[in-house]
Amino acid sequence: MSAEARPEVTKASIRQRIWDYLENENLAEFPRPVHHRIPNFKGAALAGKEVAKLDAYKKARTVKVNPDKPQEEVRFLILEAYKTLLVPTPRLQKGLFNRIVPPPGANKEMLRKCASSQGVKNYSVPVGLDAKVKVDLIVIGSVAVSKEGYRLGKGEGYADLEYGMMSAIMKAVDEHTLIITTVHDCQIVDIPTNLMSEHDVPVDIIITPTQMVTCPKRAKPTGIIWSKLDANRLQEIPILRTLYEKEQKAGKDVRLKEDFVMAEPFS
Repeated sequence: MSAEARPEVTKASIRQRIWDYLENENLAEFPRPVHHRIPNFKGAALAGKEVAKLDAYKKARTVKVNPDKPQEEVRFLILEAYKTLLVPTPRLQKGLFNRIVPPPGANKEMLRKCASSQGVKNYSVPVGLDAKVKVDLIVIGSVAVSKEGYRLGKGEGYADLEYGMMSAIMKAVDEHTLIITTVHDCQIVDIPTNLMSEHDVPVDIIITPTQMVTCPKRAKPTGIIWSKLDANRLQEIPILRTLYEKEQKAGKDVRLKEDFVMAEPFS
């Protein structure tokens, strides 16, 4: 009798396995269910406090952090330390990112409010694409990561686009910019190399409530890989359309995914 074929391992199957495990083992925290989110997990605040112990964090002046719940403690600690906190705009609809600006004389309670998802909306000012910004450190959420530095987000690609635009437009990051993720221990899994593409942003350090993992150094994207995108993506994200037109005028190769199938150029 032949052995049963193993189910194909995909990015989607890894995400599903992690989301299911966090829920089934009651390791998830609000908001629940965690499916299709950067999952909040028990011990997220403890992992956030561990980030603040790193020399790279202590030296950083400007830190970019995603707006998801599990990274809320990191955002609070950045504000408490009077560092500059940058947070991506939701779904990149109104630019690339905002700077969180607490009210004058804000106490800890107010800083925690500013660090929340609602506070990120209410106490922020947009940062223009032409702003001279140097991001010293990135803290990013993940659905799954491997000790090799491979990362899976929730599957929408915004973190990869954000990094590409920070590199291509603002020159705010480079290959030396450290990327840290905070996750639950169960989110560290094997991710096959063949699933990863050149546009996927790797992580340098993984921090959980119980451990820190230093990953092998991997090449980071240096811009937007247009051949991975389609015309619909440009329509969904105005800032991406702006960059596309800018690079097109500069004579760069901005062929989209469909351009490799159809002869017609994008218009």
